[in-house]
Amino acid sequence: MGSMKRYLRFVKPYRVNIFVTFILGVIKFAIPLFTPVLIKIVIDDIIGAKDLSTEMKTKELFYWLGGTAILFFIIRPPIEYYRQYLAQKLSNNILYDIRQKMYVHLQKLGLKFYSNNRVGDVISRTINDVEQTKEFVMTGLMNVWIDLSTIIIAIVVMMKLDVKLTLVSLIAFPFYAISVRYFFSRLRSLTRERSKALAGVQSYLHERVQGMNIIKSFTLEKHEQKIFSGTNGEFLNKALDQTRWNAKTFAVVNTITGIAPLIVIGFAGYEVINGHLSVGTMAAFVAYIDSLYNPLRRLVNSSTTLTQAVASMDRMFELFDQTYEVEDAKDAKPLPQVKGKIEFDHVSFRYNDDGQDVLKNVNFDIVPGQTVALVGMSGGGKSTIISLIPRFYDVQKGAVKIDGMDIRKTTLLSLRSQIGIVMQDNILFSDSVKANILMGNPDASDEEVIEAAKAANAHEFILSLPEGYDTKVGERGVKLSGGQKQRIAIARVFLKNPPILILDEATSALDLESEALIQESLDRLAHNRTTVIVAHRLSTITHADQILVIDHGELKEQGTHQELLEKQDGIYHNLFHIQTLE
Repeated sequence: MGSMKRYLRFVKPYRVNIFVTFILGVIKFAIPLFTPVLIKIVIDDIIGAKDLSTEMKTKELFYWLGGTAILFFIIRPPIEYYRQYLAQKLSNNILYDIRQKMYVHLQKLGLKFYSNNRVGDVISRTINDVEQTKEFVMTGLMNVWIDLSTIIIAIVVMMKLDVKLTLVSLIAFPFYAISVRYFFSRLRSLTRERSKALAGVQSYLHERVQGMNIIKSFTLEKHEQKIFSGTNGEFLNKALDQTRWNAKTFAVVNTITGIAPLIVIGFAGYEVINGHLSVGTMAAFVAYIDSLYNPLRRLVNSSTTLTQAVASMDRMFELFDQTYEVEDAKDAKPLPQVKGKIEFDHVSFRYNDDGQDVLKNVNFDIVPGQTVALVGMSGGGKSTIISLIPRFYDVQKGAVKIDGMDIRKTTLLSLRSQIGIVMQDNILFSDSVKANILMGNPDASDEEVIEAAKAANAHEFILSLPEGYDTKVGERGVKLSGGQKQRIAIARVFLKNPPILILDEATSALDLESEALIQESLDRLAHNRTTVIVAHRLSTITHADQILVIDHGELKEQGTHQELLEKQDGIYHNLFHIQTLE
C-alpha cells in the first residue's frame, strides 16, 4: 500500500473537520474573485453608463464599494481566522496521533533493532520526518483542493463573461501539466536522499555530543571537525541537488504561466479595438488571469511541498514497518506470581540468523530463592544468558522456563514485571531523583520511595543534594557519581520488589567505599529472591548457592565456590587464583 493511502488512516478520524476547513478555505479564496466583476461593473456599468448622471454614478460607485467592503472587512476576517486555526489544529492533532503510535512502536522493537540502527536516525524519523508530513495535511488535503476549486470557480465566472477569451486564457494549461509531471517524478527521490543525508548529520551529532568527553580527552577536535565536514558536506550536496532541480521546475513552470497573461492581453486588446469586447470585460479578464494562474503557481509550490512530505512519509513508514523480534504469542497467557524457579533447557542462541551460536546447548536449573553467579571470560555468553531471562531475545533452540512455564508462552508484561535488573552502567533519565526511583513502581507513595532509598543506602546522599529528592540528575545521571547512580538504580528495584533479581556486574566499576555500600544494599535486595549475578570479581560471589562457569557459550563447570576450587585444573580454580594473585 502506498505511503499516502497508509497516511490517510491517521487522517480518517478527522474527515469532518477537514471538510469544514475545506469549505471555509473555498469561501475565503472565492471572495476575492468578486473583485474582477466589480472592476467590470465600475468600468462598463457605472463609468461607461451614458444614461446616468454624475451624481447617480457616484451613488452607484459607493453602493458597490460599500457592499464589497462588508464582504472583505466583516465577513472574510472570521472565515480567515477559523480556517487557519482549524487547519493548524487538525494537522497538529494528526501529528500527535502519529507520534503516539510511533512511540508505542519504538517501545515494542527489540534490542537487535537498536543495536543495528543509529539513535539519531530514529529520532530524525520520529521528529523531522513526521513533522514534514504535516504539509500533506495542510497542502495535499486542503490547499491543493482549495486552489483547484478557486480555478474552477474562476473559469465558470470567466465563461459567463466570454467563452472565447476563457479558452484563450486556458491555452497554457496542457504545457503546465506536462512540465509538472516531468519534473516532480524525480524530485521525490532527490528529496528522500536529502532527508537521509540530514538524518546522517543528526546521527553523527547525537553520538558525538554524547561522547564529547572522549573527543576532548583524546584532543580529537580537529579530526572530528574533518569527519563532520564530510558528513555535513554530503548533506549539502544532496540539498543542492534537490534545490537545483527545484529551481529548474520553478523556472520552467513560471515561464509557462507567465506567457498566458500576455496572450490574453493581446487577444482581448484586439477584440476591444475591433468592437467585439468591452473595456470592462477586458479589465476583468486581466484581473482573472491572476486569479487563475496564481493558484497554478501555488500548486507548483504545493507539488514541491507534497513531494517532500511523501518522501518523509516513506521514511516514516519504513520505521513503522520494522518487525518485532520479540512479541506476545497469539495464545500467550499471563505469568502467575512466580516462585522463582529458572530453567535453561538445552538452550542454543545466536544474535543473527547467519551468525554463529553464542550459546550452545546450555542446560541448568535455579531453585527458587537461590543466588546463582555466572562467571567466565569476557564474551563467553554470560550477558546473553541474563538477556534471555526477561526475553529481550528469543532462543533458537531449547527453552527458557520460569516455574516450569516456557516464557515464550507468557505475556511480556507479566514476565518482565516480575524481574528486576541492576546493571553495571544503569541509565538514569534527565528527571528528578524521585522520578527515577518511581520507575520501579510509578504508583508508589513518597513514603515507599524513601523506604526504597534507605534500603539502597541512598537516602542520606539524596538529602544532601540541592533539592533533595526533587533534584534533577541531568541526562543519563551526569550530575551524580557512579556509586550514587547505582544506588538510585538499586532503589527503584527495591520499589519494584520483584521475585527474580538480575545483577549484571553491578559493582565492578566502583571505588571501594561505594562498593561496600552497594554490596550491602545488594545483599539486602537479594534476600529471599531468586538472584542471578554476573560477576567479574570472583571475591564478590563466593557466598553464591551455585556458580556456573560459562566459556565460549557452553556451561563448563557448575557447583559451589568450595566445590569448584577443589577442581585443580578447572577454569574457576585458575580464574580465582589469578585474581587472588592480582
